[in-house]
Amino acid sequence: MPNMWKKYVSDKTYDEYLNSDNKLRRQAIIISHILERHGIKKLNEIEKNCASTINARGINFRVYSSGKKIQEKKWPLDIIPRIILKKDWSKVSKGILQRVKALNLFIDDVYNEKKIFKENIVPKDLVFKSQFYLKECEGFSPKYKAWSNISGIDLIRNIHGEFLVLEDNLRVPSGISYMLENRMVMRDVFPELFTRYKVSSVHQYPNKLYHCMLECIPRKNKNPHMCVLTPGRNNSAYFEHRFLSEQMGIALAEGKDLFVEKDFLYMKTVKGPLKVDCIYRRIDDNFLDPKVFYKHSLLGVPGLFKSWRKGNVGIVNAPGTGVADDKAIYSYVDKMIKFYLDEEPKLKQVQTFLCRKKRHLNHVIDNISKLVIKPTNGSGGNGIMIGPKSSKKERDKMKTKIKSNPDGYIAQPLEILSTTPTISAEGIQPRHLDLRPFVLTGRTSWITTGGLTRVALKKGSTIVNSSQGGGSKDTLVIER
Repeated sequence: MPNMWKKYVSDKTYDEYLNSDNKLRRQAIIISHILERHGIKKLNEIEKNCASTINARGINFRVYSSGKKIQEKKWPLDIIPRIILKKDWSKVSKGILQRVKALNLFIDDVYNEKKIFKENIVPKDLVFKSQFYLKECEGFSPKYKAWSNISGIDLIRNIHGEFLVLEDNLRVPSGISYMLENRMVMRDVFPELFTRYKVSSVHQYPNKLYHCMLECIPRKNKNPHMCVLTPGRNNSAYFEHRFLSEQMGIALAEGKDLFVEKDFLYMKTVKGPLKVDCIYRRIDDNFLDPKVFYKHSLLGVPGLFKSWRKGNVGIVNAPGTGVADDKAIYSYVDKMIKFYLDEEPKLKQVQTFLCRKKRHLNHVIDNISKLVIKPTNGSGGNGIMIGPKSSKKERDKMKTKIKSNPDGYIAQPLEILSTTPTISAEGIQPRHLDLRPFVLTGRTSWITTGGLTRVALKKGSTIVNSSQGGGSKDTLVIER
């Protein structure tokens, strides 16, 4: 065993570099030799070069402080990559594609035939009471019945090394730009990794997204025009909006740059109005169209929803997609797969307790110190309470919230996330991580090879969100 691993201890979890006998896994042998040869001093230099490259490329994200002030932060990238064998990824990717297919069928069913309610597979009140359900979408199907064109499926690896689905992100999932930038930066600062390993590419994503958008244009057009609709530069994901528009070679537009005339969408240009055939929207449903949803919205475009319903413009992701993005709905996805596809789920998911069910509610209240509590409509890690790491005061406060609004919360056992070596002040140490692959769906579906790995930078922490102090890693899917 190389010296650098002598003080590396990852107890009670699955480490992706070392097995339970503290021996290197097959995929980690080459990189272990590289890391050992460099030594911690050289690795720290590479890390500094990485930070400089990130700064030079302007890779950042925005967070809101307690005083609602916007802070711009540099993207945190750890230089020791996550490594996944291609044969393992092949199994996982099939499970994710199956899941996204079922979720799209579910969304279309909700707004049309409602077969899943008639068969009592999913409680209809769970859907119709959801803040993400849009009655305005009733009786409509987008092209190919593809509602969630861009899906981000969060995965974790449990103590047995088994990939589990933790969460489905189907409204406006973010993070793909950082996956792409991570790879670009790593190739610059740590090129040896890509000469020693046969690494699957990730850079086809912008081209795949572009063609997915083309497929989602309702009416054929010899010279189609598309754009990315952004809330503006103060949005936390604005870097991503700009990055993807540049990579696809399409316009980045705000609501004020667009208008609807005779139910067609146009963009204002110096040469006059330009008809837009498809938009990649990065704003929430309620802000899309002030004529239909939030009437005071300055982010959307008046008349956009009607234009979409009439088949004059494609919107990815489609409005109303959020009905399948609810954390309570998550618990029914296995049943959806069986109902719509007549297949067994290829990927397992985390056990989930619905507080809306009295039996589950009692269990959650009695065992709250052992569970992770999540609001059903939450995102970005907001509102989550990790029972084993909470105080009695925090648990009592959460109990009150749950009892007053049981429909608004779910609970899950605290899964011990897998670990991977990470650069820290104490040297190379294990840190917990998750993974977000991305799926594109138009006429067919396509999945990234790997995805965005998010890593908790604090010892023992499972908080991976960048807005809450987490970092990231390049995800290498390799042949050997």
